[in-house]
Amino acid sequence: MTDFRQIARAAAEEMRSVFPETPLLRNAHLSEIYGADIWLKREDLSPVRSYKLRGAFNAMRKRPDQALFVAASAGNHAQGVAFMCRQFGKSGVIFMPVTTPQQKIQKTRMFGGDAVEIRLIGDYFDECLEAAQAFCAEAGGHFLSPFDDEDVIEGQASVAAEIEAELGRAPDHIVVPVGGGGLSAGMVEYFGNGPGWTFVEPSGGACLTAALRAGEPVALRQVNTFADGAAVAKIGARPFARLKGVGLANTLTIPEDRLCTTILEMLNVEGIVLEPAGALAIDALKDLGGSIRGKTVVCLATGGNFDFERLPEVKERAQRFSGVKKYFILRLPQRPGALKDFLTTLGPEDDIARFEYLKKSARNFGSVLIGIETTQAGNFDRLFADLDQRGFTYQDITEDEILAQFLI
Repeated sequence: MTDFRQIARAAAEEMRSVFPETPLLRNAHLSEIYGADIWLKREDLSPVRSYKLRGAFNAMRKRPDQALFVAASAGNHAQGVAFMCRQFGKSGVIFMPVTTPQQKIQKTRMFGGDAVEIRLIGDYFDECLEAAQAFCAEAGGHFLSPFDDEDVIEGQASVAAEIEAELGRAPDHIVVPVGGGGLSAGMVEYFGNGPGWTFVEPSGGACLTAALRAGEPVALRQVNTFADGAAVAKIGARPFARLKGVGLANTLTIPEDRLCTTILEMLNVEGIVLEPAGALAIDALKDLGGSIRGKTVVCLATGGNFDFERLPEVKERAQRFSGVKKYFILRLPQRPGALKDFLTTLGPEDDIARFEYLKKSARNFGSVLIGIETTQAGNFDRLFADLDQRGFTYQDITEDEILAQFLI
């Protein structure tokens, strides 16, 4: 039986006819912060700005006689399949939910050109997947799963082969994001127990953690799609067969709002554009702390397909997580000077970002939605203490998800 490491190396070598290896770059900023030798594997610099084209390449090169490839995806997998269909001269039909942002549809169409047909089906991915698999069976195509496929796992393992070649050895520790598990399974199969491992998931899509607790892949009841590149309801059976022994102690879940602080930091400090899933491994360094001090650590920056129309949302989430932006409902007396009284409670670093009367017909009091931005979280302790002392009635709704959905 051919050694898996040899398969991954061969796949990586074959890929050089289509695209160069992605760089493994030491990051001085992160290395100084964590007292470690931090390297970033920059999959965001691939031709489709993610690692997903690797699995598609490997599957297509191993099926030279297969004319039609079918996929279901609303993101990076669709773009990787489209890119490789054009490279190999294959026909591709890619099913995407009707709700897919136009930017992703346009990029998939751009990479695939005339080689790819895009079909928009259903409001949710499950409907899209069902339609894709039904079409594939009828048309005699090859369904290319984004992660639950041996050829895809082998192709994603080319990331590990490149890391070893570029670094000259296995790193001491590897931090890898987990979605459906194809990339992490390939990495583990390649490096084994040599390095230390940290597997990172978004809090709203921790399917590996759920599977490890259950002892088998299980479907999450609800998925937060903010980190869409890693927000998967159920880890793949084939990847989990390789990951079932990694242990819960080696997994981390990252709150989506905290992830936004890292996206902004990498953009503002390093000029690196990362999508939410692509920032997971870097954000995880905050939790690893002293355990990685003095070690050589590789973080996989898995994707940079970031829609800049989302930047205001990312900034908002980051501010709320950092505690420098809050929303509250204030009961304001309907009398002359009441607003002025409230304004005098604000400090020199406090700024009103939102002010909206919610009820304009109340005779004695009016409810006001107020958003305040400040420079440091501690300023809110002073503000709320002042409001309490002056007898204002208010409710902090920053963490109230239901109210926030309706009002913010």
